[in-house]
Amino acid sequence: MPKSILIVEDQQVLREIMKEYLLDEGYRVLEASGGSRALALFQEHEIDLIILDIMLPELDGWSVCRRIRKKSNVPILMLTSRSDEDDTLLGFELGADDYVVKPCSPPILLARTRRLLESRHSRDSGDTLSGGAIKLHLPSRTITLDGKPCSVTHTEFEILAYLLNNKGIIISREQLITKIWGYDFDGDDRTLSSHIRNLRSKLGEYANRIVTVVRSGYKFEDQP
Repeated sequence: MPKSILIVEDQQVLREIMKEYLLDEGYRVLEASGGSRALALFQEHEIDLIILDIMLPELDGWSVCRRIRKKSNVPILMLTSRSDEDDTLLGFELGADDYVVKPCSPPILLARTRRLLESRHSRDSGDTLSGGAIKLHLPSRTITLDGKPCSVTHTEFEILAYLLNNKGIIISREQLITKIWGYDFDGDDRTLSSHIRNLRSKLGEYANRIVTVVRSGYKFEDQP
């Protein structure tokens, strides 16, 4: 079955351009011009990824992101203008996984979409990663802390999985950015810092398992 993508964008011309490119790639596309309609479609359909504009009528992108994150860890790719860096960081804090700058380049949009979808569905059945009380079940993309569920976003899961796969090894910021977002990433270090901060907050008493190595990067330690 083709992956289903929900485009939430109030500018019809831009929405139609994105839709055309995604359809050409074989994706199933649903559209919403406002936040309320987007939430309704999300409830009615099985959605694999959401492309979400920040500035929307009735209900803005932040509110849509916040409400969806209460129920799902579906990948969310936000659309933002180049001058909205603070808005982008707020989107990450609310649970967005990545962003594309408007007016967006269709090849970049497709690359980001493909990367999020492939990383979400490329895990082999039965795979588990663990670091002490932290356990990641890769097929279901779930995390438990001392056996209790811990809700994280798609990108937070990818970051933690990569660090756990390389326990005790210092991973540079550049390595993490390339692994999670690819070589075409046009953001800055604040994007990664925001995701690491959010992830540590969700890990609670185990936040210190993700160790910052000054001027080098990060590493995961079972007992820092």
